[in-house]
Amino acid sequence: MVKNKHYFFYVLFCADGTLYGGFTTDLKRRLEQHNSGRGAKYTRVRRPVKMIYHEEFDSKSLALKAEYAFKHQPRSKKESFLSAHGVDLESIKKN
Repeated sequence: MVKNKHYFFYVLFCADGTLYGGFTTDLKRRLEQHNSGRGAKYTRVRRPVKMIYHEEFDSKSLALKAEYAFKHQPRSKKESFLSAHGVDLESIKKN
C-alpha cells in the first residue's frame, strides 16, 4: 500500500514580529525544529516562533510555489494574504 504524501506551505510569526514562510511534509516536526534552533537560519535567532497559518497541497511543486510567492512579497502583501485567510495578526502580536 502506497501512502499519499502531503506537502505544506506554512507561515511562522517570529518573536521579533517578523513573518517566515516555509515548506514541509511534517508540520509538527518542522515547528519543533524551528523552536529548538535546528530550523532555518532565519528563525534560529528569532525564537520562539508560532505557526499561524498552513495550507496543504497534493504536490510538492504547488507547495513550493506558494512558499516562493509568499517569500517574495512585501510585508504589507503578506499581511493581506494572512488576513484574507482568516489570520488575525493583531491578536497574535498581543499574545
